[in-house]
Amino acid sequence: MASTTRTQIRPRALLHASGGPRYAVALTVDAIGTGLLRPFLLLYGVMVLRLSAPEAGIAMTVGIVVGLLCMPAVGRWLDRGARSTVVAASMLVRVLGVVLLLATPEGSAELFTMAALFLGVGNQTWPAAHAALVATVAHGRERDAALAAARALRNAGLGAGALLATVCLAGGTTALRSLAVVTALAYLVAAALTWSVRVHARPASPAAVAVAVVAGGAESAPRMGALLAANVIYAFCLNVPEIALPLVLVTQMHASPMWPAVIFVANTVLVVTLQVPVTVLLSRFPRRSVLVVAGAVLTASYLGFLAAVSIGHDWAAPAVAVVSVLCTFGEIIYAGSATALVTALAPAHALGRVLARFQLSTGFGLAVSPAALTALAPHGPVALWGGLAAGTLLAACAVAA
Repeated sequence: MASTTRTQIRPRALLHASGGPRYAVALTVDAIGTGLLRPFLLLYGVMVLRLSAPEAGIAMTVGIVVGLLCMPAVGRWLDRGARSTVVAASMLVRVLGVVLLLATPEGSAELFTMAALFLGVGNQTWPAAHAALVATVAHGRERDAALAAARALRNAGLGAGALLATVCLAGGTTALRSLAVVTALAYLVAAALTWSVRVHARPASPAAVAVAVVAGGAESAPRMGALLAANVIYAFCLNVPEIALPLVLVTQMHASPMWPAVIFVANTVLVVTLQVPVTVLLSRFPRRSVLVVAGAVLTASYLGFLAAVSIGHDWAAPAVAVVSVLCTFGEIIYAGSATALVTALAPAHALGRVLARFQLSTGFGLAVSPAALTALAPHGPVALWGGLAAGTLLAACAVAA
């Protein structure tokens, strides 16, 4: 959708477009609670429940897969007009997951899997439900800025929660259980606040849908197959700072673990501070063109990593850290344009189903990227970074076409 209107950053209007003050507080509480536990869920399974790492990892994977399989039903629920109800439900489902986690005895892989399943369903449901809620209260480029603001706020909350949890981990298993309790309470509070917002959309009548289909020559829910397939590759960039760079820096380049930590912190700070300004700055350009630019920036960053790792030992790690800033900019541009483009392309009567398909593609990309990155890395920098660059460039061409 081509648009050359540039949005201005007006905090009060942005807050309203994002769902209002109570919803902003709910997002913050939810993000902090998620940051307290989600990065350490594997550790909980290993340290508290005495499961093996493969058992805990398989359980978490099952949770992600089942969460993705629920997305078509979530899309249909959204298209019946539900908005804040679905967001609140995604938080309440995670409360059940944490309660199950706390009730799981040592050695019970089955109950841990059930807990991970509920957590996975909530984590996968939330993005589509949140995007649908924002699309209901905001429109046009203001909606794009609101989506960007929510992402920045969520990243800040996740970072704060993870930092607090890292400090508390010195307490061992007792600290992990305490973090789980606080996480459940945070999800419960966030769900109650979200429920109180009471945002609903009037579902389109069958007659109105039929008229829209005939008039627009479109299907009830556009397929957007090429865009969704490209998004799977784009989503790899979200795991590069957490998986690919630590893997390369620590296990292959034998650099200090400080470097991955610095890169991760820098990535979080840049996303929090620049997501909204960059999205607003690029609002003068068509969303599809911006998404293509994101692919080009990410491709350039992957080629930059390929060049950086070939530098002498003393300068390789700093060079990788510098290139990671370019990769983060690509991530920011991608995150600010992808959901906005899909939301703009979706007809109102099929918004939920379209967002569900988009989340399905994003979740699939996030699910397979750890396996793909760890499989490519042992074959050398050309296989890893060259493969990522080629795939992302191809995805950008698919979006452009």
